Formats: sequence, C-alpha cells, structure tokens
Amino acid sequence: MNKFCQSCGMPMKQDPKAGGTEKDGTKNLNYCNYCYENGAFTQPNFTAKQMQDFCLDKMNEGGMPRFFAWVLTRGIPRLERWREAS
Repeated sequence: MNKFCQSCGMPMKQDPKAGGTEKDGTKNLNYCNYCYENGAFTQPNFTAKQMQDFCLDKMNEGGMPRFFAWVLTRGIPRLERWREAS
C-alpha cells in the first residue's frame, strides 16, 4: 500500500474508504476512493495540472491556506498516474 494516493497525493490514511475499487469490488491501494472507483479514474480526462488546481481548490475550501495547499500539490506530476501518462 502506498502512503499517498498516486493520483492526487492525499494521505491514504485519510481516505474514509481505505482505497479505490476495481470493477470486481476489490480494493485498489494505489489510489484513493475520490480518484478511483469501479476500475476507472473519476476524472479520466484530467491532466496533472488540472488535478493540482482541483486539489488546491478543495484544500482551500476546507480551510487550508492557499500557500500551504500550493506547496502540497507541487508533487502531483511525479505521482504514478501522471508519470505513466507522460
């Protein structure tokens, strides 16, 4: 199991469903349930930059200062999902 979702970078211990799901219902421990459901990405057409912007906005909505959210999203392009796309 990865410590962080390999799509959005969220700590996996913060995922309320403890991972995404495959089509057969088994857990996928590389991606959180917000990014991966039923064997597919929930935002299949996102680029790494779009994921960064999306996560930054969500963290800011949750009360995190924009600067800290920006710092935490800088590593998204290096995560497994985005490395495979390049």
